[in-house]
Amino acid sequence: MFEKEKVEEIKLERERWEKTTLPNWIRQCPECKSEFRNHSGILIKRVYTPEDIKELDYMRDLGFPSEYPFTRGLHATMYRGRLWTMRMFAGYGTAEDTNKRFKYLLSEGETGLSTAFDYPTIMGYDSDHPMARGEVGVCGVAISSLQDVEVLFNGIPLDKVTTSMTINGPAPILLSMYIAVGDKQGVPRGKLGGTTQNDNLKEFFAQKLCIFPPKPSVKLTTDVIEYCAKHLPKWNPVSISGYHIREAGATALQELAFTLYDGIAYVESTLERGLKVDDFAHRLSFFFASHNDFFEEIAKFRAARRLWARIMKERFHAKNPRSMWMRMHVQTSGCTLTAQQPLNNIVRTTIQALAAVLGGTQSLHTNSFDEALCLPTQEAVRVALRTQQIIAYESGVTNTVDPLGGSYYVEALTKEMEEKAMEYIQKIDDLGGAVAAIEKGFFQKEIADSAYRYQREVEEKKRILVGVNEFAIEEEECPIELLRIDPKVEKEQVARLQKLKRERDNRKVKEILEKLHYAAEKEENLMPTIIEAVKAYATLGEITDVLRKVYGEYKELIVI
Repeated sequence: MFEKEKVEEIKLERERWEKTTLPNWIRQCPECKSEFRNHSGILIKRVYTPEDIKELDYMRDLGFPSEYPFTRGLHATMYRGRLWTMRMFAGYGTAEDTNKRFKYLLSEGETGLSTAFDYPTIMGYDSDHPMARGEVGVCGVAISSLQDVEVLFNGIPLDKVTTSMTINGPAPILLSMYIAVGDKQGVPRGKLGGTTQNDNLKEFFAQKLCIFPPKPSVKLTTDVIEYCAKHLPKWNPVSISGYHIREAGATALQELAFTLYDGIAYVESTLERGLKVDDFAHRLSFFFASHNDFFEEIAKFRAARRLWARIMKERFHAKNPRSMWMRMHVQTSGCTLTAQQPLNNIVRTTIQALAAVLGGTQSLHTNSFDEALCLPTQEAVRVALRTQQIIAYESGVTNTVDPLGGSYYVEALTKEMEEKAMEYIQKIDDLGGAVAAIEKGFFQKEIADSAYRYQREVEEKKRILVGVNEFAIEEEECPIELLRIDPKVEKEQVARLQKLKRERDNRKVKEILEKLHYAAEKEENLMPTIIEAVKAYATLGEITDVLRKVYGEYKELIVI
């Protein structure tokens, strides 16, 4: 993209500058000799010039928005034509409580729903199970049956909204319940839009909320992908999730590489079912975190799009350009938020959200400033939503596509992130793939080592956290109202569930659960039978228990 003579001329001028101008400044500022590295350990140069991107080929590496390799964005007009979806993560207490929060957010300008479930639901337990005691509705909404989902979406027409569900092991069950509600509302399945997270692989080395062993877990993920490809054309069957990998302590580079490899594993698994890549790849979606290192995050998002496009084209021979798209949802980082001086979190979230927008996200959740202390209060979630709206309507960053494209620093960093991610992908290939890498503890150790390094840097003040290891306040009173879940939530939820179990047709439930057990043993796609089961009001826990009997439960490998 640059003439060799011009690049050589710039090189000579840089060398002159380093010998003449720079030393005077370093003498005044000895610490300027220090190395600067981002969170991924990539060395950051003092200044970037055309030398650093001299190998960049504009059409090969950047191209134009909506054209391969999609580095500059998926849509030709990006936010000039349509803003990203403002999808705030919400869920607590009972289905009634969360239904009210959904309706409040929609009234305040949210453009997509995102559902947080409590731990019992995530782990496939009903609210009346002994393992659920004390956790019902605490960190998300409690869902045990179709009845709860009917209440959750009461008064919300499913053909007018898209809904994301952060659920993994029980994803086929929650999707089946959503489909059943749509059927009751008279919404054709072809009009149901939304996303099931359904990314079971990352559970084994990141979020650690695993139910079944890796192989049957991938099988269940693939069941959903296959079913949606055939019956739910507007549904994203999986949200391949780097967010939890990052929250577990991974670097941005590890988040990028490990997420892409999980995506590779799901594509391979679905191809083994006999589907063609262009039958399903256009509905795969991704979910990333956005942290505080502004340019590192922007480069990560741009590298992710380019790398995925090349993987789909060169590794899987996709023909449809849409199959090469990386459609991404981004969430600002929960693990960067501090309980100390919580209002500072508004600034952190703003920086992270701006990085996501400049990186070209399709959907965005902004964390609330109180999330290091409690579930978001109504005031805090409103401020988080307003943060997105101010970026969208007041900052001017939406006026042009990929405004940082061509930056010497951003392009050089994007290329380095891509190259180093490919090194990780090759290493995982050599280990035998994602499941083999999990079984050998590779992902787990990489993340644990990264988290340890980061914590040491904080403790040694090599990395400053404002209000934590610097600029702290000795005696700090909590200046904000906290959201607490009333213990009566559990009693009400359990009572409703037990009433349902008494009044439903238990003979029919038993017959369908036996049918599900047979289908699971025969390695059939379980979605049709699970839909049948939830419509008979078989519970989440009952369905999961059938699968536990067939697949067994995961026992974590201890990595030292």
